[in-house]
Amino acid sequence: MSFPTAPGLTRVHPTDPAPVLVMPARLAFIDVPPLCAQLEALYAAGSAEVVCDLGALIRADLTAVETVARLRLTAARAGGRLTIRNAGPGLVALLTLVGLVE
Repeated sequence: MSFPTAPGLTRVHPTDPAPVLVMPARLAFIDVPPLCAQLEALYAAGSAEVVCDLGALIRADLTAVETVARLRLTAARAGGRLTIRNAGPGLVALLTLVGLVE
């Protein structure tokens, strides 16, 4: 039996050794500090890299950009890597516009 992963929880996929931080479908600014705290906890537990899955996001807006920016800052402060995956084209365009795409 398989159950969907709840947003914000971490999971490890057998083919992906890095923990995954899953974003909820809708983000609000109040969601950012707890997500950053979860990311910090993953790095404190010994993870060198964390994957941030943005596939569930419904809208590409400034809240999503703020979330990615704060998560990248948190990763940099912890000395870890943050990999973004499943970002939609609208969010990729916004992240590129503000300089958050490498």
